[in-house]
Amino acid sequence: MCGIAGFTGFTNNNALAKNANMIQKHRGPDHFEIWSDENISLAHRRLSIIDLSECGNQPLIKNNLIIVFNGEIYNYKELKQKLEKEKKVTFLSSSDTEVVLEMFQSYGTKCLDYFIGMFAFAIYDKTSKATFIARDHFGIKPLFYTKINNGFAFSSELKTLIKTPGFDKTINSKSLVSCLNYLWVSGNETMFQNCYKLPPAHYLLYTTEGGVQINKYWELNDKVQEKKDEKKIVHELQNTIESSVIRHMVADVPVSSFLSGGLDSSLISVIAKKKNKNLSTYTIGTLQKDKKIEQMPDDEKYADLVAKKFNLDHHVIQISPDILKEFPNMVGILDEPIGDPAAINTYLICKSAREKGVKVLLSGMGADEIFFGYRRQKATLIAARYNKLPVFIKNQISTIVQKLPVKIGNRGFKIGRWAKRFISFANLPIEEAYMRSYSYYSPEELKDLLNKEHSHAIDELREEHKELFYSKYKEDVINQICNVDIHMFMLGLNLTYSDRASMAASVEVRVPFIDKEVITKAMQIPGSLKIKQNISKYILKKAAEKFLPNTIIYRPKASFGAPLRSWISTDLKEMVDDLLSEESINKRGFLNYSFVKNLIQKDRNGDADYAYQIYQLLTLELWCREYLDSESKLKIK
Repeated sequence: MCGIAGFTGFTNNNALAKNANMIQKHRGPDHFEIWSDENISLAHRRLSIIDLSECGNQPLIKNNLIIVFNGEIYNYKELKQKLEKEKKVTFLSSSDTEVVLEMFQSYGTKCLDYFIGMFAFAIYDKTSKATFIARDHFGIKPLFYTKINNGFAFSSELKTLIKTPGFDKTINSKSLVSCLNYLWVSGNETMFQNCYKLPPAHYLLYTTEGGVQINKYWELNDKVQEKKDEKKIVHELQNTIESSVIRHMVADVPVSSFLSGGLDSSLISVIAKKKNKNLSTYTIGTLQKDKKIEQMPDDEKYADLVAKKFNLDHHVIQISPDILKEFPNMVGILDEPIGDPAAINTYLICKSAREKGVKVLLSGMGADEIFFGYRRQKATLIAARYNKLPVFIKNQISTIVQKLPVKIGNRGFKIGRWAKRFISFANLPIEEAYMRSYSYYSPEELKDLLNKEHSHAIDELREEHKELFYSKYKEDVINQICNVDIHMFMLGLNLTYSDRASMAASVEVRVPFIDKEVITKAMQIPGSLKIKQNISKYILKKAAEKFLPNTIIYRPKASFGAPLRSWISTDLKEMVDDLLSEESINKRGFLNYSFVKNLIQKDRNGDADYAYQIYQLLTLELWCREYLDSESKLKIK
């Protein structure tokens, strides 16, 4: 896992590359280097995971090609043998980086068809002066790029590119609306108009003459298997997941694992234990006062149960962050205004693990997206049935729900929160209902929140979502929803904050469920086996019975969250009044202050639950101060 950057067409390519290595130091503290010629400068920061020797350092130069690589190719040993046997290649190192370079030398762009892993890399050809850049199948590893006049630049992090002279800081309206509506930025754009993310499963070719050319190299096949013997599907899924976890253990350093005590992380950890008998695991603990306000699940109890049963070297990391310090710092780390406090959890757990010498952590991320595990997914199906009720019954239900509180005294009232959320989208067509299930505003509310300059993008966002919803799996609504989550929620939120937060602590997070073979297999399974007998993730749970006790497999769903409602009502209350004051809102010019004021007041009165909206508004203002204002005082660790 590393940080990469490249600059071509600027008067000071080398200086920009040096600066990139300074900014991205956290992504690779073990080694840094720059390669330059008269045309381009390539920068690399290394976190040593495979081939710890100097031979694994980058940029790697071989023949006429130079590569900077971020990520891991889990099947690199098999590919190395293939190259040695079929192409008579002689290797100078035992790194996967050299394998990537030689695969490109032998197969050109078709090399991407062979890779199983997570990656973002650039290869420069000294002869043709062309730069080839590729990103993995699901966007696990980041890659930003921009054109500035005659120059082209790319990097692992946005904060690197904004330091490039001439960088255009004009706000992208759709990204602004997206970050408010979802709490994260959807699609392949960034918060800035002329800066982009290379889409997953795409490669980019840059030449001075041809500019930027982008091509897709892979996509999911949306042909769902006809329902066959359930036991056979379970057996195939068990083998596929087990093979992926074992692949993800490839490293020349110890591999550890997240363990929340839920199905996904427990399954990953128990399979990983087969490969590493001394597997260490890490979970988050939450203060009792925060649990009381938030009504949070007791993950520590279930994680401890798994750890004891399978003899794991388990560690509990108590969350008691100085939120007034960690929150602004996290905004700088994340590159984008992402209003999910789980990023703080990830950073703190990775930081603590790093202090114990851990460089690699396995995560159960991705299982909910591909196996239909989120409550909102199930709620969308329930909404479709609810929508068939007579109007007078729906009206009565709505009237009752609107009167429910979201707090009783100083305690959260979860049923009230969930019921209000459900009613907000239950009457909509299914594709719009699903978008609303994880949106924090209705289109009408967004229009009231935003100044008119940006409101045109509301319809663009809705159209983007609708087009994606109907792009694949048209005969299987459950897989339609899973496909949307792969391209939206998993990419825009979960993978994004996990990469930035973990790499800020110089830790590599690996995701065995977000694997080409696992997702291909999962998305061939009929939706009727992903939720069956009202059990979400049904087929995954049946597969997990080979590895885990039922008390873990069938425990209530728990989210990897943080005590946000507690923070908003206590620790962050003064920050809310300061950063979201009338003066501050009006100075920024994006939002309608009266709407924001009403939001805050209703939340404090207990009339509605707007904690996440308020947290994101704070995030956006802090992001603006860090990424737009020259007088920013925020520091990135």
